[in-house]
Amino acid sequence: MNNNKNKKENFDFEGLLKTINSKKKLNKKGNTLLAIFFITIFLNILSGSGGFYFIINNFKSMGYFFVPIIIIGIILISIRQINQYQKGVKFTFGKYSGIMSPGWRLIFPIIQSHTKVDMRIKAVDVPDQEAITKDNISVTVNAVIYYKISDAEKAIIEVEDFFFAVSQLAQTTMRNVVGEVDLDALLSSRDAIAEKIRKIVDEATDAWGVQVNSVELKDVTLPEEMKRVIGKQAEAEREKRAVIIKSEGEVIASENIAKAASVLSSQTGSLHLRTLHTLNDLSSDQSNTVIFALPLEILRAFEKFNKAK
Repeated sequence: MNNNKNKKENFDFEGLLKTINSKKKLNKKGNTLLAIFFITIFLNILSGSGGFYFIINNFKSMGYFFVPIIIIGIILISIRQINQYQKGVKFTFGKYSGIMSPGWRLIFPIIQSHTKVDMRIKAVDVPDQEAITKDNISVTVNAVIYYKISDAEKAIIEVEDFFFAVSQLAQTTMRNVVGEVDLDALLSSRDAIAEKIRKIVDEATDAWGVQVNSVELKDVTLPEEMKRVIGKQAEAEREKRAVIIKSEGEVIASENIAKAASVLSSQTGSLHLRTLHTLNDLSSDQSNTVIFALPLEILRAFEKFNKAK
């Protein structure tokens, strides 16, 4: 009966070794198996019987065979790789214990854990946000925010999900800033408004270890009615400018005509020369019929000349 018991215990021990050796990936499952392995050893020692008790009693006769295997297994399971663009936040017994630089690092199972933080610049697409401008016009605005993690410790400890937090803060800030300006300022000063949003978000996320590099407003969508109103306004503005330019031209032309008239009236025979010059221009085209009107004074002069004879 004792032989059957030993065979059963030996079978369980071999099955456990096969389970541990069959692990090909060093992940969280490996940590769980290692914990089960140590708990089984502890329980077998306390029970005073079993396969592990047999190994401990015959430890010297086995030539310390299992010691290097266990040590190597623990080291292999503990290796974690931190890439060049990442940093690792390490916790020991649940307490923050340091920042891990890129490379291979040891994280001992059960007592230690870590979280990787990507230090590269990220782009957050702020979805369409409906807002009302200062002059009570409904608009839809979307933007993109470029930010990076400046302090990996704060990004993990101070905020649960910094990506989601930055996105929500950007949406709220964009709506508030758009509500403080009128439509004309929103359309003409987009860079200034984007810079204002960036400063507000950057100051709010400093406590999270986040640095906001830039904010860009991608699109400002207006209602169809407002588009038609703006089109009419632009058309009226162009007509206004056309009328002003035409009236200014007429004023300048009248001033020049007045100057020309004063010059012609001051010189004897200049008006007659101007009349002949006009007739010469008209005679260049033979299809025109020219009616030349003589002043009454000339006809009366001829009448007086005939009476004198």
